[in-house]
Amino acid sequence: METAKRYREFGDFLRERFDFKVQKISINAGFTCPNRDGTKGRGGCTYCNNQTFSPAYCQTEKSITEQVEEGVRFFARKYPEMRYLAYFQAYTNTYAPTETLVAKYEEALACPGVVGLIVGTRPDCMPDDLLDYLARLASRRFVLVEYGVESTLNRTLARVNRGHTYEESVEAIRRTAARGVYTGAHLILGLPGESREETLAHAEALSRLPLATLKLHQLQLIRHTRMAREFAERPEEFHLFTPDEYIDLVIDFIERLRPGIALERFVSQSPKELLIAPDWGLKNYEFTARLHKRLVERDAWQGRLFG
Repeated sequence: METAKRYREFGDFLRERFDFKVQKISINAGFTCPNRDGTKGRGGCTYCNNQTFSPAYCQTEKSITEQVEEGVRFFARKYPEMRYLAYFQAYTNTYAPTETLVAKYEEALACPGVVGLIVGTRPDCMPDDLLDYLARLASRRFVLVEYGVESTLNRTLARVNRGHTYEESVEAIRRTAARGVYTGAHLILGLPGESREETLAHAEALSRLPLATLKLHQLQLIRHTRMAREFAERPEEFHLFTPDEYIDLVIDFIERLRPGIALERFVSQSPKELLIAPDWGLKNYEFTARLHKRLVERDAWQGRLFG
C-alpha cells in the first residue's frame, strides 16, 4: 500500500462533487453562542478565543459581501478560475432568527463565484425550520453543516463549558444527514481528563454516525481563555503532545475510523502571539508530510481497525 492513499482526503470529497477547483472563504457574520450570552452559560468554551481562526479579511465591521469579495480577490490572483464555498465560521452560525440567517446565507450565495455554503455551528442550535431551508438549498447547491462535537464524553463537555451533551450531537448529526445535507464534525484530541483509550473510542463512536467529513485538531492553550488560567494553576491536569506523539495518536485514531469519512484537517495553527502551548513550529503542510511518512512507516491506513 506504498503508493495508495492512506486516508480519505477532504479534497477528494470535493473533487467528487465539483469539476473545478473550489476554495473556502471564511465569513464572520457577527454571531455569538448560547454559552456566551447567558442562554446556556457565560464565558464560552474554556479553550475558545475566536481570534485564532479569523482571517484578516474576516471582520465583523465588513458586510458579508465585502468579506467574500476580499476573499475572492486574495485567491483569484493565483487561481483565476477558482470557485468558492462561503464558510460561516466564527462562533455559532445558526444562532439567530431563521429569517436573519437565511438573509445572510443568501447574501453570500449571491456573490459571483460562490457555489455553495459551509456552516459551522453547535448541535443544540439547529431548529427544524432552518433545517427545512438547508435541505431545500441542498437540493440545488452544495451545503455542508459542521457540528462542533469536540468530545463524545459528557463529563468532558461539561468541564470545557460546551453547554450541550454528546447525545445532542448524535441527534443533530442524524437529523441533518437524513435531510440530504452533508454533515461534518469537529473534534479536539487531548482535552483534559481524557485518557488515550477514551480518545481513541471517539473514533469508534463517530464512525457509527452518518458523517461525511471530520476535522481533528490538537488541544492548544490560547491566551485570554479560561483554560489558559486552569493550566497555569493546575498544569498536571494537562498533557500537551509533542508532534511525534500526536502523529501516532492521529494514526491510531484514523485506523479505527470508518473509511468513508473524509478527513479535512488534523491540526490547528493558532496565531503565534496568542498561542501559549504547544508551539511546534510546523506549518500545516509540514505536519501532513510527517503524518504521511509515518503512515507508510507503520503501514497504517484509515479504517484498518474499523469494525
